[in-house]
Amino acid sequence: MNDTHAPEGAHPDDEVLLADLGRILDLVDQPPAGLVQRVQFALELENLDVEVAQWERAGRLTGVRSSVDQGTITFTVSDLTIMINLTKTGLCHRIDGWLVPAGEHDVEVRVAGYGSTSTTADEGGRFVLDEIPRGTTQIVISVAGAGNRTVVTPAVVL
Repeated sequence: MNDTHAPEGAHPDDEVLLADLGRILDLVDQPPAGLVQRVQFALELENLDVEVAQWERAGRLTGVRSSVDQGTITFTVSDLTIMINLTKTGLCHRIDGWLVPAGEHDVEVRVAGYGSTSTTADEGGRFVLDEIPRGTTQIVISVAGAGNRTVVTPAVVL
């Protein structure tokens, strides 16, 4: 809901006009369904000491309002690149991923409302996760050999 108040010293009718404007904005410019839940999901990581990766190539993705059925997404942060290929499998996705530099890093895929699925990348940095449900998704990488370094991707709707 838009809270609009006339500045001090304004004409008395301004409050009514601003209230009407607020109601109109609530009708014609509503936030997307589930936005609050997606933001809360993105912020609820237990370990707040994380590095956030950026999209290298977003393709059809334009932010948290977008959704993806298939394709490749690349994320980067300092010296780590995360590339995933999505393949739709019925109501779910298969995620084939590669990490550079390669190594046996722990990989967790979080999906809002479904919990998480984990695996470990092989020594070449490759990982596969099957039957990942659709929804707001983040990938969390625990980088091996780097102390407690954790990298998280932005939330994407798959």
